[in-house]
Amino acid sequence: MLTTKKIIDMELIGFVAGLLIAISFLPQLIKSYKTKSTKDISILWSMINLAGQILWIIYGILITSYSLIIMGSIITTMSLLLFILKLKYG
Repeated sequence: MLTTKKIIDMELIGFVAGLLIAISFLPQLIKSYKTKSTKDISILWSMINLAGQILWIIYGILITSYSLIIMGSIITTMSLLLFILKLKYG
């Protein structure tokens, strides 16, 4: 049985995991923006990643997981920005 404490602990883990993933996107976003080059980023990877991130948000909504919804939205925004940079500087 899930207690309130266990749910809070699980959500905390979700927030920390999401934060680490979001941070991992920053160096690539910054480099792509500064150099105006995304030649080494696969467009297929970008599309699959973006689709997967959107599905994580939907899943988070379905199970009412605030960590998935909030962090997923942040990460999806970063994925979308990287995808836009890929299309612009490809």
